Amino acid sequence: MRREDDYEVRSAHLKSMSDEELKDYFWKLAQQVVDPLLELGYKNTSPAIERSVLLRMGFSSLEAKPMVEQAIAHNLISHGVGNVVYRLSKATGMPLLDAGKALARGELWDKAETLFEGGKHNG
Repeated sequence: MRREDDYEVRSAHLKSMSDEELKDYFWKLAQQVVDPLLELGYKNTSPAIERSVLLRMGFSSLEAKPMVEQAIAHNLISHGVGNVVYRLSKATGMPLLDAGKALARGELWDKAETLFEGGKHNG
């Protein structure tokens, strides 16, 4: 079976471009590919991703799991649980790990909710 190669037809619009124009065109196309991926990353998360973030912040898996579950229960997961911990720490003056451990124990969620009222990132 012979493959019909249409490279000449598909690349005709590139022949008149300079190296700089080709470079700009490449980056324009690359951005079109990457933009939807970035948008997904900004707008979507999962409990597994949030637990992973918390583990990298220094929390144990036994602490991360209840923090993520409570963030879901309080409709704060979309803000990022690590972000919730960080902003709570900043607002209360508590060390980061202490603020997170309090959240893991089910404490301070009312304060955390006030930091994100109306879906805004206050603080």
